[in-house]
Amino acid sequence: MSEMNLDIVLAYADDRATFGAAHARWLADIPVHFEPVCILISASQDPVLLCGPESDEYCRIRGKINDIKVLEEFSHPDEDYLYTEIRSLREIVAEIPGGGSTGRIGLAGRSLMGADLLKSFEATFPDADWLDVETEMCGLRAVKTEAELNIIRRAYEIADIGIEAAVKAIRPGVSEREVAAEIESAIRRAGAEGTGIDTIVASGPNSRPILARSTFRKIEENDLVLLTVAPRYEGYHAAIGRVVIIGNPDKEISRALDVAVKAQEACFKAIRPGIEGREVEKIGRKIVEDAGLGKYFLYSGIHSLGVIEFEPPIFGPGSPAVLEEGMIVSVDIPMFNTPWGGIRVEDGYRVTNSGAERLVKAPCKIG
Repeated sequence: MSEMNLDIVLAYADDRATFGAAHARWLADIPVHFEPVCILISASQDPVLLCGPESDEYCRIRGKINDIKVLEEFSHPDEDYLYTEIRSLREIVAEIPGGGSTGRIGLAGRSLMGADLLKSFEATFPDADWLDVETEMCGLRAVKTEAELNIIRRAYEIADIGIEAAVKAIRPGVSEREVAAEIESAIRRAGAEGTGIDTIVASGPNSRPILARSTFRKIEENDLVLLTVAPRYEGYHAAIGRVVIIGNPDKEISRALDVAVKAQEACFKAIRPGIEGREVEKIGRKIVEDAGLGKYFLYSGIHSLGVIEFEPPIFGPGSPAVLEEGMIVSVDIPMFNTPWGGIRVEDGYRVTNSGAERLVKAPCKIG
């Protein structure tokens, strides 16, 4: 706030699983549920948590911010809450020392907000300069503390349990959704509160797109089964991508999987603090390109991971971001939209002072 000369920061969060709750979880340890919340931060007093009229007691019990106020902008116009004090953003900010002269407001989570809500926020202070501080807020989370690392380690242990459950369930005649149910049951029993993205079990032609939802398609002999298991544990994510091969599929599938595993291993060995992430990603991408499969490497192969499953900084070809000790990164070697299906070999790593530590135990080749 000092560096950007901001009077206040508003960090918005909602309950979208992939990235919605990130700011509230990191700043206040609140797993947002149903109604959105907003953290109001000023230089002159402790933070204030703004919530909807059905969330105040939940936030009081669950969160780490003591000053909780129900925000008019988060209330439903057709619902009555007779015993709740509901106040506008303008009224709440006016109580902050110096709040009446707010000139520069930082807004994090802007892209999550609906048009009407954003318009109402901006109309509250029409003369203020509203700055999007999403990148700056995410940057604060890039290097993880030891406490965060311990949580993320457990998240990966849970993801490994999910992969193991999938492998046990996969066989001809079993549907994708049945396999997904086994995965999600296993990770829930292991302590997951949910998933960062929907569990992906995609077989045969369903594996071709980058993203897939599990269907009632039954796995067949000689199928490729694509898995992505991404549990959320205490707000933090892990993600493992694997391919399970049933029987004797097309030889091109086996060759592509060998290439993907080789590329990921090469990236792993190249990770170290102080190097641009895209230089590491380039190593894996070149291996895929040299195998004649480069046109299927459709997105950035390395990204950070934390309270968002796919969190900035992203280390693709266009990013100058540098790897730092204490970052958690996911190396994800993709091949999608191919004639024979799709592959994702994805593991998590901790950047150490001299290299990287793999956080995943599941073997890269299964079946």
